[in-house]
Amino acid sequence: MSKTFRPWNIEQVMLLPPSVRDFVPEGHLSHFVRDTVCESLDLSAILDAYTEERGYPPYHPVMMTALLLYAYCQGIYSSRRIMKGCQERLDFMAVTAMQKPDFRTISEFRRQHLKALSGLFVQVLRLCQKAGMVSLGHVSLDGTKLKANASKNKAMSYGRMKLREPELAAEVKKWLESAEATDQREDAEHGPDRRGDEMPDWVVSKQERLAKIREAKQALEAEAQAHAQAEAQAAAAEKKKKGGKPGSRPPQQPSGIPNDKTQRNFTDPESRIMKTRDGFVQGYNAQIVVDSKHQVIVAQDVTTSPTDVQQLEPMVAQIKTNMGRQAEEFSADAGYCSEANLKVLDRRHINAYVATGRQKHGQKSATAGKNCSGARTRAMRTKLRRAGHRSRYRLRKQIVEPVFGQIKQARGFRQFLLRGQDNVRGEWSLIATVHNLLKLAAVTRQPAQTRA
Repeated sequence: MSKTFRPWNIEQVMLLPPSVRDFVPEGHLSHFVRDTVCESLDLSAILDAYTEERGYPPYHPVMMTALLLYAYCQGIYSSRRIMKGCQERLDFMAVTAMQKPDFRTISEFRRQHLKALSGLFVQVLRLCQKAGMVSLGHVSLDGTKLKANASKNKAMSYGRMKLREPELAAEVKKWLESAEATDQREDAEHGPDRRGDEMPDWVVSKQERLAKIREAKQALEAEAQAHAQAEAQAAAAEKKKKGGKPGSRPPQQPSGIPNDKTQRNFTDPESRIMKTRDGFVQGYNAQIVVDSKHQVIVAQDVTTSPTDVQQLEPMVAQIKTNMGRQAEEFSADAGYCSEANLKVLDRRHINAYVATGRQKHGQKSATAGKNCSGARTRAMRTKLRRAGHRSRYRLRKQIVEPVFGQIKQARGFRQFLLRGQDNVRGEWSLIATVHNLLKLAAVTRQPAQTRA
Protein backbone atom coordinates (compact mmCIF):
# COMPACT_ATOMS: atom_id res chain seq x y z
CA MET A 1 0.00 0.00 0.00
CA SER A 2 1.47 3.37 -1.02
CA LYS A 3 2.00 6.14 1.48
CA THR A 4 -0.34 9.16 1.33
CA PHE A 5 1.29 12.57 1.42
CA ARG A 6 -0.06 16.00 2.14
CA PRO A 7 -1.11 17.85 -1.01
CA TRP A 8 1.49 20.19 -2.50
CA ASN A 9 0.30 22.39 -5.31
CA ILE A 10 2.31 25.52 -6.06
CA GLU A 11 -0.49 26.77 -8.34
CA GLN A 12 -3.00 26.77 -5.48
CA VAL A 13 -4.54 30.21 -4.95
CA MET A 14 -5.32 31.27 -1.39
CA LEU A 15 -9.00 31.85 -0.82
CA LEU A 16 -8.33 34.22 2.09
CA PRO A 17 -5.41 36.67 2.20
CA PRO A 18 -2.83 35.72 4.86
CA SER A 19 -2.04 37.95 7.81
CA VAL A 20 1.54 39.16 8.22
CA ARG A 21 1.31 38.07 11.85
CA ASP A 22 1.14 34.48 10.59
CA PHE A 23 4.37 34.72 8.58
CA VAL A 24 6.53 34.07 11.65
CA PRO A 25 5.66 32.52 15.04
CA GLU A 26 4.07 34.54 17.81
CA GLY A 27 6.71 36.19 19.97
CA HIS A 28 9.16 36.55 17.07
CA LEU A 29 11.57 39.50 17.19
CA SER A 30 10.05 41.02 14.05
CA HIS A 31 6.69 41.39 15.82
CA PHE A 32 8.39 42.96 18.84
CA VAL A 33 10.36 45.52 16.83
CA ARG A 34 7.38 46.46 14.64
CA ASP A 35 4.99 46.83 17.59
CA THR A 36 7.53 48.75 19.69
CA VAL A 37 8.13 51.26 16.90
CA CYS A 38 4.39 51.65 16.26
CA GLU A 39 3.25 51.91 19.87
CA SER A 40 6.14 53.12 22.06
CA LEU A 41 8.36 55.44 20.02
CA ASP A 42 7.69 59.09 19.20
CA LEU A 43 8.45 59.54 15.50
CA SER A 44 7.01 63.03 15.16
CA ALA A 45 10.44 64.42 14.15
CA ILE A 46 10.36 62.13 11.10
CA LEU A 47 6.65 62.44 10.33
CA ASP A 48 6.74 66.25 10.46
CA ALA A 49 9.28 66.30 7.62
CA TYR A 50 6.57 65.15 5.19
CA THR A 51 4.56 68.25 4.32
CA GLU A 52 4.18 67.99 0.53
CA GLU A 53 0.73 66.68 -0.43
CA ARG A 54 1.46 66.36 -4.14
CA GLY A 55 3.32 63.51 -5.78
CA TYR A 56 3.16 59.75 -5.39
CA PRO A 57 2.63 58.69 -1.73
CA PRO A 58 5.90 57.58 -0.12
CA TYR A 59 6.36 54.50 2.05
CA HIS A 60 5.10 55.04 5.58
CA PRO A 61 7.93 56.48 7.74
CA VAL A 62 6.94 54.29 10.71
CA MET A 63 7.29 51.18 8.54
CA MET A 64 10.65 52.38 7.18
CA THR A 65 11.91 53.05 10.71
CA ALA A 66 10.82 49.60 11.89
CA LEU A 67 12.46 48.06 8.81
CA LEU A 68 15.80 49.78 9.48
CA LEU A 69 15.84 48.82 13.17
CA TYR A 70 14.88 45.21 12.47
CA ALA A 71 17.49 44.88 9.72
CA TYR A 72 20.15 46.20 12.09
CA CYS A 73 18.98 43.68 14.69
CA GLN A 74 19.70 40.97 12.12
CA GLY A 75 23.18 42.34 11.41
CA ILE A 76 22.13 43.63 7.97
CA TYR A 77 23.27 47.21 7.32
CA SER A 78 23.57 47.54 3.54
CA SER A 79 20.52 49.06 1.84
CA ARG A 80 20.81 46.50 -0.98
CA ARG A 81 20.79 43.59 1.46
CA ILE A 82 17.83 45.12 3.31
CA MET A 83 15.96 45.35 -0.01
CA LYS A 84 16.77 41.70 -0.69
CA GLY A 85 15.40 40.77 2.73
CA CYS A 86 12.13 42.55 1.94
CA GLN A 87 11.84 40.46 -1.24
CA GLU A 88 12.86 37.05 0.12
CA ARG A 89 12.48 36.80 3.92
CA LEU A 90 9.20 36.25 5.73
CA ASP A 91 10.40 38.00 8.89
CA PHE A 92 11.10 41.16 6.87
CA MET A 93 7.67 40.86 5.25
CA ALA A 94 6.12 40.64 8.71
CA VAL A 95 7.61 44.08 9.40
CA THR A 96 6.82 45.72 6.05
CA ALA A 97 3.42 44.02 5.44
CA MET A 98 4.90 42.66 2.18
CA GLN A 99 5.92 46.09 0.88
CA LYS A 100 9.22 46.07 -1.00
CA PRO A 101 11.08 49.41 -0.97
CA ASP A 102 14.13 49.53 -3.24
CA PHE A 103 17.63 50.14 -1.93
CA ARG A 104 17.73 53.79 -3.03
CA THR A 105 14.56 54.51 -1.05
CA ILE A 106 16.02 52.80 2.03
CA SER A 107 19.36 54.59 1.69
CA GLU A 108 17.73 57.98 1.12
CA PHE A 109 15.39 57.53 4.10
CA ARG A 110 18.34 56.75 6.36
CA ARG A 111 20.33 59.70 5.03
CA GLN A 112 17.48 62.19 5.23
CA HIS A 113 16.31 61.25 8.74
CA LEU A 114 19.62 60.20 10.31
CA LYS A 115 19.51 62.91 12.98
CA ALA A 116 15.96 61.99 14.01
CA LEU A 117 16.81 58.26 13.95
CA SER A 118 19.80 58.85 16.22
CA GLY A 119 17.41 60.48 18.71
CA LEU A 120 15.66 57.12 19.15
CA PHE A 121 18.59 56.02 21.34
CA VAL A 122 17.32 57.97 24.34
CA GLN A 123 13.73 56.81 23.76
CA VAL A 124 14.69 53.13 23.72
CA LEU A 125 16.98 53.72 26.72
CA ARG A 126 14.02 55.17 28.65
CA LEU A 127 11.98 52.05 27.76
CA CYS A 128 14.78 49.91 29.21
CA GLN A 129 14.79 52.07 32.32
CA LYS A 130 11.00 51.74 32.64
CA ALA A 131 11.35 47.95 32.33
CA GLY A 132 13.76 47.95 35.31
CA MET A 133 16.80 47.03 33.23
CA VAL A 134 18.99 49.99 34.25
CA SER A 135 20.14 50.43 37.84
CA LEU A 136 23.23 52.69 37.43
CA GLY A 137 24.73 50.80 40.34
CA HIS A 138 27.88 50.17 38.33
CA VAL A 139 28.69 51.38 34.81
CA SER A 140 31.78 50.81 32.67
CA LEU A 141 33.27 52.97 29.93
CA ASP A 142 35.35 51.75 27.02
CA GLY A 143 36.12 52.57 23.40
CA THR A 144 36.88 50.67 20.23
CA LYS A 145 38.41 51.65 16.91
CA LEU A 146 36.10 51.05 13.95
CA LYS A 147 37.10 51.38 10.30
CA ALA A 148 35.80 54.34 8.36
CA ASN A 149 34.34 54.01 4.87
CA ALA A 150 37.72 55.00 3.47
CA SER A 151 41.06 53.37 2.76
CA LYS A 152 44.12 54.41 4.72
CA ASN A 153 46.00 54.28 1.40
CA LYS A 154 43.93 57.27 0.26
CA ALA A 155 45.56 59.49 2.89
CA MET A 156 48.55 61.75 2.37
CA SER A 157 50.75 63.63 4.82
CA TYR A 158 51.24 67.39 4.62
CA GLY A 159 54.95 66.90 3.88
CA ARG A 160 54.15 64.57 1.00
CA MET A 161 51.58 67.09 -0.29
CA LYS A 162 54.24 69.81 -0.42
CA LEU A 163 56.49 67.54 -2.50
CA ARG A 164 53.83 66.04 -4.73
CA GLU A 165 51.91 69.23 -5.60
CA PRO A 166 54.66 70.90 -7.71
CA GLU A 167 55.54 67.56 -9.32
CA LEU A 168 51.96 66.96 -10.46
CA ALA A 169 51.51 70.60 -11.49
CA ALA A 170 54.63 70.44 -13.68
CA GLU A 171 53.59 67.13 -15.22
CA VAL A 172 50.05 68.34 -16.01
CA LYS A 173 51.40 71.58 -17.46
CA LYS A 174 53.81 69.63 -19.67
CA TRP A 175 51.07 67.47 -21.12
CA LEU A 176 48.71 70.39 -21.61
CA GLU A 177 51.37 72.19 -23.62
CA SER A 178 52.10 69.03 -25.58
CA ALA A 179 48.41 68.53 -26.38
CA GLU A 180 48.09 72.09 -27.60
CA ALA A 181 51.23 71.89 -29.78
CA THR A 182 50.12 68.70 -31.53
CA ASP A 183 46.49 69.69 -32.00
CA GLN A 184 46.61 69.64 -35.80
CA ARG A 185 48.42 66.31 -36.00
CA GLU A 186 45.96 64.62 -33.64
CA ASP A 187 43.00 66.04 -35.60
CA ALA A 188 44.29 64.44 -38.77
CA GLU A 189 45.12 61.20 -36.98
CA HIS A 190 41.78 60.73 -35.19
CA GLY A 191 39.48 61.91 -37.98
CA PRO A 192 36.57 64.35 -38.09
CA ASP A 193 34.57 62.60 -35.32
CA ARG A 194 37.03 63.72 -32.62
CA ARG A 195 38.47 67.13 -31.95
CA GLY A 196 41.92 65.67 -31.59
CA ASP A 197 42.78 67.74 -28.53
CA GLU A 198 41.29 65.37 -25.94
CA MET A 199 43.67 64.72 -23.10
CA PRO A 200 44.38 61.11 -22.11
CA ASP A 201 42.27 59.82 -19.22
CA TRP A 202 45.30 59.43 -17.00
CA VAL A 203 46.16 63.11 -17.47
CA VAL A 204 42.65 64.09 -16.41
CA SER A 205 42.95 61.88 -13.33
CA LYS A 206 46.20 63.59 -12.42
CA GLN A 207 44.46 66.94 -12.74
CA GLU A 208 41.76 65.69 -10.38
CA ARG A 209 44.39 64.36 -7.97
CA LEU A 210 46.22 67.69 -8.08
CA ALA A 211 42.96 69.48 -7.24
CA LYS A 212 42.32 67.09 -4.33
CA ILE A 213 45.85 67.54 -3.01
CA ARG A 214 45.51 71.33 -3.13
CA GLU A 215 42.12 71.17 -1.42
CA ALA A 216 43.43 68.86 1.33
CA LYS A 217 46.55 71.01 1.77
CA GLN A 218 44.43 74.15 2.23
CA ALA A 219 42.19 72.33 4.71
CA LEU A 220 45.19 71.22 6.80
CA GLU A 221 46.59 74.76 6.77
CA ALA A 222 43.20 76.17 7.83
CA GLU A 223 43.01 73.65 10.70
CA ALA A 224 46.54 74.55 11.79
CA GLN A 225 45.72 78.28 11.71
CA ALA A 226 42.57 77.73 13.78
CA HIS A 227 44.52 75.63 16.27
CA ALA A 228 47.24 78.29 16.48
CA GLN A 229 44.68 81.01 17.19
CA ALA A 230 43.05 78.89 19.90
CA GLU A 231 46.44 78.19 21.48
CA ALA A 232 47.36 81.88 21.37
CA GLN A 233 44.08 82.90 23.01
CA ALA A 234 44.51 80.25 25.70
CA ALA A 235 48.09 81.40 26.35
CA ALA A 236 46.97 85.04 26.59
CA ALA A 237 44.21 84.12 29.02
CA GLU A 238 46.64 82.12 31.15
CA LYS A 239 49.12 85.00 31.19
CA LYS A 240 46.38 87.44 32.18
CA LYS A 241 45.23 85.06 34.90
CA LYS A 242 48.74 84.93 36.38
CA GLY A 243 49.01 88.71 36.18
CA GLY A 244 51.95 88.69 33.80
CA LYS A 245 54.59 88.13 36.46
CA PRO A 246 57.98 89.61 35.49
CA GLY A 247 60.69 87.16 34.60
CA SER A 248 58.27 84.49 33.45
CA ARG A 249 59.08 82.88 30.13
CA PRO A 250 56.64 83.94 27.38
CA PRO A 251 54.65 81.03 26.00
CA GLN A 252 55.83 79.65 22.70
CA GLN A 253 53.44 80.73 19.97
CA PRO A 254 52.36 78.00 17.52
CA SER A 255 53.40 78.65 13.94
CA GLY A 256 50.04 77.90 12.35
CA ILE A 257 51.78 75.62 9.80
CA PRO A 258 50.79 71.92 9.81
CA ASN A 259 53.34 69.34 10.83
CA ASP A 260 54.76 67.44 7.86
CA LYS A 261 53.44 64.16 9.35
CA THR A 262 49.86 65.45 9.67
CA GLN A 263 47.67 63.37 7.35
CA ARG A 264 44.33 63.94 5.63
CA ASN A 265 42.23 61.31 3.88
CA PHE A 266 40.79 62.16 0.46
CA THR A 267 37.75 59.85 0.78
CA ASP A 268 36.66 60.73 4.35
CA PRO A 269 38.68 63.76 5.49
CA GLU A 270 37.24 63.66 9.02
CA SER A 271 38.46 60.11 9.74
CA ARG A 272 41.90 59.54 11.24
CA ILE A 273 44.69 56.98 11.17
CA MET A 274 44.38 55.02 14.43
CA LYS A 275 46.44 52.25 15.96
CA THR A 276 44.71 48.98 16.87
CA ARG A 277 45.88 45.55 17.95
CA ASP A 278 45.80 44.47 14.32
CA GLY A 279 47.75 47.44 13.01
CA PHE A 280 46.74 50.88 11.78
CA VAL A 281 43.28 51.60 10.38
CA GLN A 282 41.57 54.63 8.89
CA GLY A 283 38.71 55.01 11.29
CA TYR A 284 36.91 56.53 14.23
CA ASN A 285 36.95 55.96 17.99
CA ALA A 286 33.53 54.73 19.18
CA GLN A 287 32.69 55.11 22.90
CA ILE A 288 30.01 53.47 25.06
CA VAL A 289 29.03 53.41 28.74
CA VAL A 290 27.31 50.18 29.75
CA ASP A 291 25.16 49.47 32.82
CA SER A 292 26.00 46.31 34.75
CA LYS A 293 22.46 44.98 35.30
CA HIS A 294 21.55 43.98 31.73
CA GLN A 295 24.45 45.37 29.64
CA VAL A 296 22.31 48.27 28.44
CA ILE A 297 24.22 51.13 26.78
CA VAL A 298 23.45 54.33 28.71
CA ALA A 299 25.76 56.71 26.81
CA GLN A 300 27.52 56.63 23.46
CA ASP A 301 29.50 58.84 21.09
CA VAL A 302 32.07 58.79 18.29
CA THR A 303 35.26 60.85 18.26
CA THR A 304 38.14 61.42 15.88
CA SER A 305 40.69 61.35 18.70
CA PRO A 306 42.74 58.14 18.76
CA THR A 307 43.15 58.37 22.56
CA ASP A 308 40.45 57.82 25.17
CA VAL A 309 41.55 60.12 27.96
CA GLN A 310 39.58 63.16 26.70
CA GLN A 311 36.32 61.18 26.42
CA LEU A 312 35.64 60.44 30.08
CA GLU A 313 34.16 63.78 31.12
CA PRO A 314 31.67 64.15 28.21
CA MET A 315 30.58 60.51 28.55
CA VAL A 316 29.98 60.86 32.29
CA ALA A 317 28.00 64.04 31.65
CA GLN A 318 25.91 62.21 29.04
CA ILE A 319 24.90 59.59 31.61
CA LYS A 320 23.23 62.30 33.69
CA THR A 321 21.62 63.87 30.61
CA ASN A 322 20.18 60.59 29.34
CA MET A 323 19.11 59.04 32.63
CA GLY A 324 18.29 62.03 34.81
CA ARG A 325 20.72 60.91 37.52
CA GLN A 326 24.34 59.87 37.86
CA ALA A 327 25.84 56.42 38.27
CA GLU A 328 26.99 55.25 41.70
CA GLU A 329 30.06 53.28 40.62
CA PHE A 330 32.25 53.67 37.55
CA SER A 331 35.06 51.61 36.04
CA ALA A 332 37.38 52.22 33.10
CA ASP A 333 40.75 51.01 31.86
CA ALA A 334 44.08 52.84 32.01
CA GLY A 335 43.38 54.74 28.81
CA TYR A 336 41.05 57.04 30.77
CA CYS A 337 43.37 57.64 33.72
CA SER A 338 44.46 61.22 34.41
CA GLU A 339 44.38 63.61 37.34
CA ALA A 340 41.77 65.73 35.59
CA ASN A 341 39.48 62.76 34.97
CA LEU A 342 39.74 61.50 38.54
CA LYS A 343 38.92 65.01 39.71
CA VAL A 344 35.80 64.99 37.53
CA LEU A 345 34.67 61.69 39.07
CA ASP A 346 35.30 63.00 42.60
CA ARG A 347 33.39 66.20 41.89
CA ARG A 348 30.38 64.19 40.69
CA HIS A 349 30.57 61.94 43.79
CA ILE A 350 31.09 58.76 41.77
CA ASN A 351 32.83 55.80 43.40
CA ALA A 352 35.42 55.22 40.67
CA TYR A 353 37.67 52.31 39.79
CA VAL A 354 40.07 53.42 37.05
CA ALA A 355 43.21 51.47 36.20
CA THR A 356 46.37 53.52 36.67
CA GLY A 357 48.52 51.48 34.30
CA ARG A 358 48.71 48.42 32.11
CA GLN A 359 49.95 45.11 33.46
CA LYS A 360 51.53 42.83 30.89
CA HIS A 361 51.61 39.07 31.22
CA GLY A 362 54.26 38.01 33.71
CA GLN A 363 54.58 41.40 35.40
CA LYS A 364 53.91 41.61 39.14
CA SER A 365 52.48 45.11 38.92
CA ALA A 366 51.09 47.44 36.29
CA THR A 367 53.23 50.02 34.53
CA ALA A 368 51.94 53.53 35.19
CA GLY A 369 50.80 55.52 32.15
CA LYS A 370 52.23 58.90 31.20
CA ASN A 371 49.04 60.66 32.36
CA CYS A 372 48.85 58.69 35.61
CA SER A 373 50.77 60.80 38.11
CA GLY A 374 49.57 62.90 41.02
CA ALA A 375 47.88 62.56 44.37
CA ARG A 376 44.55 61.26 43.04
CA THR A 377 46.30 58.70 40.85
CA ARG A 378 48.35 57.43 43.77
CA ALA A 379 45.21 57.15 45.89
CA MET A 380 43.45 55.22 43.11
CA ARG A 381 46.43 52.88 42.72
CA THR A 382 46.34 52.15 46.46
CA LYS A 383 42.57 51.62 46.35
CA LEU A 384 42.83 49.03 43.59
CA ARG A 385 45.84 47.28 45.16
CA ARG A 386 44.20 46.90 48.57
CA ALA A 387 41.07 45.29 47.12
CA GLY A 388 43.11 42.77 45.12
CA HIS A 389 41.11 40.25 43.11
CA ARG A 390 37.94 41.35 44.91
CA SER A 391 38.18 44.86 43.48
CA ARG A 392 35.07 46.17 41.77
CA TYR A 393 37.32 47.01 38.83
CA ARG A 394 37.15 43.37 37.76
CA LEU A 395 33.53 43.95 36.71
CA ARG A 396 34.68 46.08 33.78
CA LYS A 397 35.63 43.12 31.59
CA GLN A 398 32.29 41.39 32.06
CA ILE A 399 30.19 44.55 31.56
CA VAL A 400 31.49 46.61 28.65
CA GLU A 401 33.78 44.34 26.65
CA PRO A 402 31.10 41.70 25.86
CA VAL A 403 28.96 44.46 24.34
CA PHE A 404 31.65 45.20 21.76
CA GLY A 405 31.77 41.48 21.04
CA GLN A 406 28.01 41.36 20.49
CA ILE A 407 28.12 44.37 18.17
CA LYS A 408 31.24 43.51 16.18
CA GLN A 409 31.24 39.71 16.19
CA ALA A 410 27.63 38.56 16.66
CA ARG A 411 26.04 41.30 14.53
CA GLY A 412 29.02 41.88 12.25
CA PHE A 413 29.34 45.65 12.54
CA ARG A 414 33.05 46.30 11.98
CA GLN A 415 33.02 49.27 9.61
CA PHE A 416 30.95 52.41 9.23
CA LEU A 417 28.97 52.75 6.01
CA LEU A 418 28.58 56.53 6.13
CA ARG A 419 31.25 59.22 5.89
CA GLY A 420 31.84 62.31 8.01
CA GLN A 421 31.80 62.50 11.80
CA ASP A 422 28.19 63.69 12.08
CA ASN A 423 26.93 60.85 9.89
CA VAL A 424 29.10 58.32 11.70
CA ARG A 425 27.73 59.55 15.03
CA GLY A 426 24.20 58.97 13.78
CA GLU A 427 25.12 55.51 12.54
CA TRP A 428 26.73 54.55 15.85
CA SER A 429 23.65 55.85 17.70
CA LEU A 430 21.52 53.50 15.59
CA ILE A 431 23.81 50.58 16.47
CA ALA A 432 23.51 51.41 20.19
CA THR A 433 19.73 51.78 19.86
CA VAL A 434 19.43 48.34 18.27
CA HIS A 435 21.63 46.80 20.96
CA ASN A 436 19.34 48.15 23.69
CA LEU A 437 16.27 47.11 21.71
CA LEU A 438 17.53 43.53 21.58
CA LYS A 439 18.19 43.58 25.33
CA LEU A 440 14.66 44.90 25.89
CA ALA A 441 13.22 42.20 23.64
CA ALA A 442 15.10 39.47 25.51
CA VAL A 443 13.62 40.60 28.83
CA THR A 444 10.05 41.46 27.82
CA ARG A 445 9.50 38.36 25.68
CA GLN A 446 10.52 35.86 28.36
CA PRO A 447 7.99 34.52 30.91
CA ALA A 448 7.26 36.68 33.93
CA GLN A 449 8.43 34.04 36.41
CA THR A 450 11.79 33.84 34.61
CA ARG A 451 12.26 37.63 34.84
CA ALA A 452 11.53 37.50 38.55
